[in-house]
Amino acid sequence: MKQISLARGGFDQYGKTTKRAAFLAEMDRVVPWAQLCALIEPHYPKAGRGRHPVGLERMLRIHFLQHWFNLSDPAVEESLYESNSMREFVGIDLGHERVPDETTALKFRHLLERHDLGRQIFEQVGAHLQAQGFRLSTGTIVDATLIAAPSSTRNASGARDPEMKQSKKGNQWYFGMKAHVAVDARNKLIHRVVATSGNVHDSKVLPELLHGKETAVWGDAAYAGQSKVLEQHAPWAQDFTQHRGRAYKYLSQMQREINRRRSKVRARVEHVIGIIKRIFGFAKVRYRGLAKNGNRLFVAAALTNLFIVRRPLLDALRA
Repeated sequence: MKQISLARGGFDQYGKTTKRAAFLAEMDRVVPWAQLCALIEPHYPKAGRGRHPVGLERMLRIHFLQHWFNLSDPAVEESLYESNSMREFVGIDLGHERVPDETTALKFRHLLERHDLGRQIFEQVGAHLQAQGFRLSTGTIVDATLIAAPSSTRNASGARDPEMKQSKKGNQWYFGMKAHVAVDARNKLIHRVVATSGNVHDSKVLPELLHGKETAVWGDAAYAGQSKVLEQHAPWAQDFTQHRGRAYKYLSQMQREINRRRSKVRARVEHVIGIIKRIFGFAKVRYRGLAKNGNRLFVAAALTNLFIVRRPLLDALRA
């Protein structure tokens, strides 16, 4: 057994388990590390005559830290030097080794993007959760949320990101991308996710969000009038999307009451989006282009699913 160095052991007399340390301890136990590493391993650099690559699981843990705490490549390097709980999660002892630098984190992210591994991580986590008993029900809730991008042209290229577009919500214009998600109505797990430009209407992506075996579909007023799409892609589904008023044709009292009842179910997708944008901090894009941000969205959706069911998974591990 390797001796613990003074850099890791320290001489502190008092201590307390912080919320960050408790969260990382929970996620350490619920993430299927072996399965995810096996997924990435065929694409990961092999040891040769040059410098040996950093361990795959260690880099995956650093990448997940970036998602959970909304850290850039330089910020995750600095955080690992500053935070003992993060170092313990990754498995770094500063008495024996240094933290992988920001370039190493960037290269690992580029590897995931190049081989579309974000999507595969999302699918692998979904398969793992289904094997743990979290199976899809026949109800799906669909929604889309805007993720802002910098609209400034004060950059090296002197132009905004050409893959990000404007979208109007209410009387406010937004610039960026859209994250379209489909959530299981029973357990709130994300089973489909699509990244598009901000100007793509929510209803255009509806076919890609359905798994086809639904008996009920909920959505806000943006998905109203999509009965033909449901008949084609989810033929057994009842349409529970919100009623929408047009111009001077106001909703009746009965339609407003129906909308209120449907909103109680539809609110579950808002909880999931809240985790992605508020808890994990993915409210603004960090990279240029849909491919890079789409890869981040897939990984964020996978980690969100694990976050949602972490307590039942931990209870099962204790049993």
